[in-house]
Amino acid sequence: MKSWVEISEKRLTGNYQLLKKAAGGDTAVLAVVKANAYGHGAAICAPVLVRAGATWLGVTDAAEGACVRKALTAAGIEPGNQPQILTMSGPLPEDADELLRHQLTPVVWQQEQLLWLSAAVTKHNSAPVPIHLEIDTGMARQGVAPGEDLSAVLQWLKNHATLQLDGVFTHFASSEVASSPQTLLQRRRFEQAIAQVASSGLQPAWVHAGNSSTVDNQGTEENLPWLRGLASTIGARSMVRPGIALYGYCLPIESANASAPPQPEIEASLQPIMTWKTRIIGLRDIHPGDSVGYNGIFAADKPMRLALLPIGYADGLRRELSASNTRPGGWAMIHGKPAPFVGRVSMNLTIVDVSKIEDLALGDEVVILGDGITADDHAHLANTIAYEIVCGVRASSQLTA
Repeated sequence: MKSWVEISEKRLTGNYQLLKKAAGGDTAVLAVVKANAYGHGAAICAPVLVRAGATWLGVTDAAEGACVRKALTAAGIEPGNQPQILTMSGPLPEDADELLRHQLTPVVWQQEQLLWLSAAVTKHNSAPVPIHLEIDTGMARQGVAPGEDLSAVLQWLKNHATLQLDGVFTHFASSEVASSPQTLLQRRRFEQAIAQVASSGLQPAWVHAGNSSTVDNQGTEENLPWLRGLASTIGARSMVRPGIALYGYCLPIESANASAPPQPEIEASLQPIMTWKTRIIGLRDIHPGDSVGYNGIFAADKPMRLALLPIGYADGLRRELSASNTRPGGWAMIHGKPAPFVGRVSMNLTIVDVSKIEDLALGDEVVILGDGITADDHAHLANTIAYEIVCGVRASSQLTA
């Protein structure tokens, strides 16, 4: 095995419980396990989250939802105790049968989607299918706009008993920005949409908005009390949808207003749940002047001891972590000590400097991500965000205590 990922059940459970407490009141927490649980392994993480109390999970699509259902059953979670699963990307016609078969709750916003689902309900003579209606309040991505377009969708739902409006939601574009004018504008548009829903006579059980940063960004914000109040106006419960925070990360809270400094609520208490490991497959000594790796961007200025790791950018280790003589790069942790990368990260191999680490042998474990080196560290060096780092890891996962 070139590399593997260990997932801490204790830390994942702790992060979920922290988010549940931070959400407050009777606000539900939908645990997002889409994109293979952000690279952590949905089949491993979903059962842990359900055992921790999650009654909603979020996946990308019907195929991912089917895999999560199968994993929950394999983990011994009986059908009657399984959570509701929201498929967060809009469906295609071929998804309709699978959505029904695995009792998945689709996200919709276009009448074509309603027609596909309704036809499947009729074909299978099934009970009405619960759907969640997404409102576009300012991202121009998924969702129906408040006003005429929303009225048309609501009227269709009133006229067709095959589908049941179970939830209405939106997604904030700048939830990591304290006092964001964009968030305030999105809130007003969502309020308009909820007022339209109320006027239609439809009664959804859920109103939801907010990702990890919405839960984190409470020191200067009123988004969660606002959401609870808005849901109560139509007799619904509020819900938030954290994703990356479950896995131990959160975007830093920024400020759009100097008089309202960011006051994150949970970021410092989250614990990364992933430890990505590999093993040493080679050891060698080099002399001053010897170059390392492609293009010789690093050359030794003194005698060095190097270790070879069987992992590279094909496995998700970013090439931007390469190190030259003028630019330091990433590092791994070996025997609890940092081992800096030297030369370029290549497709399947990476070289690290172990000159200051004693008693090494072939086969020794190496931590690529974990205590001492986080996805935030990798993201900083690669000029990206932790989301992209963890989603890019390609290694088998296993659960640890």
